[in-house]
Amino acid sequence: MAFSAEQLERYSRHFVLKEIGYAGQKKLAAAKVLVIGAGGLGSPSLYYLAAAGIGTVGVADFDCVELSNLQRQIIHRTASVGTPKVASARDAIHALNPDVNVQTHDLWLTADNIAEVIAPYDFVIEATDSFESKLLVNDACVLGKKPFSHGGMVQMQGQTLTWIPGEGGPCFRCIAGDAPDRSQVFTCSQVGVLGAALGILGSIQATEAIKYLLEKGDLLTGRMLFVDALSMTFTEAGIPNRNPACRVCGEHADITDLPANRDDYTPKDCSI
Repeated sequence: MAFSAEQLERYSRHFVLKEIGYAGQKKLAAAKVLVIGAGGLGSPSLYYLAAAGIGTVGVADFDCVELSNLQRQIIHRTASVGTPKVASARDAIHALNPDVNVQTHDLWLTADNIAEVIAPYDFVIEATDSFESKLLVNDACVLGKKPFSHGGMVQMQGQTLTWIPGEGGPCFRCIAGDAPDRSQVFTCSQVGVLGAALGILGSIQATEAIKYLLEKGDLLTGRMLFVDALSMTFTEAGIPNRNPACRVCGEHADITDLPANRDDYTPKDCSI
């Protein structure tokens, strides 16, 4: 493909970046990235993917914009309150970069439909708001051999890791196991979350997607990055190998078919 004069100006800082250049920008333009969750993590991820010139950006969310979302979900506007989040995100992306092809998935992702939704994409960003949804995305991506970035945050603390098929690193379930009892989990609606801190983590997730597509740099595979915005510290935990007891990628995995395990993936609450 040839870039137009406007695109040459738009991506000029990428063209002079040795890790991207003209060839790298062509890779980004041909790429397809899905963001699951158009909330606090998904918002900055979507913006930076669109700004970077990702050719196709998918956004999956079943919810509508609420006034309480606007403290952190920066892709939405006050005028968008009451409208589907996927439509609001699409409009914001097109306002930023009309070159991006936005695919909207205005539905509740379940064990029955998630494999079909993620299939066309090169990379998935998991930006959901419950343990159950995170495990659903994790298991679907592992079973479908789809690379993805996990992210989660409450208050001012969060974590992220990247899983790439065939590299032997841990998936999210390797570390988290099954969804905990809700009485043991504090949600953002209960204890709060700093919007700007979500911006840090969501931006990291978008960066991981871009690096994967460009085949540049070191990804957060085999390691979990913890972010504490209050102390502004970043701590890394090296976890080089998958958990042999993991239910989806372990030696004796019992999760091999998502529909057969659909009860495991019903969110009890929304938090981000």
